[in-house]
Amino acid sequence: MDQAPSLPVTLWPATPHSVHRARHALLDALDAWELGGLGDSAALVLSELMTNAVRHGRVPGRGIGTRFVRQGNGLRIEVHDCGDAKPELQSPADDSEHGRGLALVEAITGSRWGVVARSGPGKVVWAELAAE
Repeated sequence: MDQAPSLPVTLWPATPHSVHRARHALLDALDAWELGGLGDSAALVLSELMTNAVRHGRVPGRGIGTRFVRQGNGLRIEVHDCGDAKPELQSPADDSEHGRGLALVEAITGSRWGVVARSGPGKVVWAELAAE
């Protein structure tokens, strides 16, 4: 059986600028896979997951990894970090500036996201999107 196209894990410095760079890499992959229609939603999901990794999963001297996998008519996004804390949905106050990222991921993916352990330190936060 043929495997779906995927890209290897790409390591990024654990900085906010890496979120922007990874988003462009994702959009390039989607165009190559003729899934450009997922671009806006996928870019938002990746931005939220990477921003969480930069803020909460950063370990000095370690980068953050991304991996994109084409799945049938959709996409799996993975964000790898070395932090131990697992992300959780929050219910922020109406005037809070933070805490809504995973709620956006939840809504965009139809609850198709999660967290798994990885070999070595840390975790993989993944999300799946289906093409319309």
